[in-house]
Amino acid sequence: MLTQLFDSQLLLGAAQAAVALAFALLVMLLARYEQVHLERELTGALLRGLVQIVAVGSIFLLLIRAPGWITVFVLLGMIAAAAAIARRRIEGIPGVFVVSLYGIAFGSGLVILPMTLLGVIETQVTALVPVGSMIIAAGMNTCALALERFRSDVESHAAQIEAGLALGAAPAETVTPYVRSAVTASLIPHLNTLRSLGIVWIPGIMAGMILSGTDPVYAAVYQFVVIAMIFAAAGLTALATMVLVRGRVFGAAEQLLVRPGAG
Repeated sequence: MLTQLFDSQLLLGAAQAAVALAFALLVMLLARYEQVHLERELTGALLRGLVQIVAVGSIFLLLIRAPGWITVFVLLGMIAAAAAIARRRIEGIPGVFVVSLYGIAFGSGLVILPMTLLGVIETQVTALVPVGSMIIAAGMNTCALALERFRSDVESHAAQIEAGLALGAAPAETVTPYVRSAVTASLIPHLNTLRSLGIVWIPGIMAGMILSGTDPVYAAVYQFVVIAMIFAAAGLTALATMVLVRGRVFGAAEQLLVRPGAG
């Protein structure tokens, strides 16, 4: 219907964006009816996301003509931004931004670098930046989920942790169960993605490759490769983040710093 009303792609895109925004705002109103207030956060996220993606689309032409080494700084900037976003919801843990930064950099970097050197990810900006951004975004989401789950578990089990400390247990030992649960919980979305690939979800990369004339079987295999890389980066990020954060919930005298209501 919209395609028949608009001849210009820009006007068509604006109309499509307006319809999508309307549905998102409808969800916000329904949530408000149930006393779930998403107004401020959702409105800001929608506007910010729209502006950011339009800006990226506008400067992508410049990146195509830029030398290859620019890609490194683009990906590093994405990692820093991802760390800043991941730590927003996490309060009460000292140095959580540094933890997020190192965790995401470790997880995504340990996948992007060797995969690029091996030729799994092409070095062209048009391939490396989009695929790299998906890997970094997966690390960001996993980091945030792992930190949030870990903090929540530590807060709700503060009495048990302090009892263990009082009995002489090492601080790292008292939070080990919550480290494991945080890693497991943070990887559930990626495990579900792998299980549903091709049945529930046909990703955009595969569809785009097929439409551009790529052999459908190769497009399907490469899509699996991308999802596998995303899972690997997410898993490495979760593990690195938990290794880095588990000691930060304790003070110099091995007292528990993260307590209910402390954030």
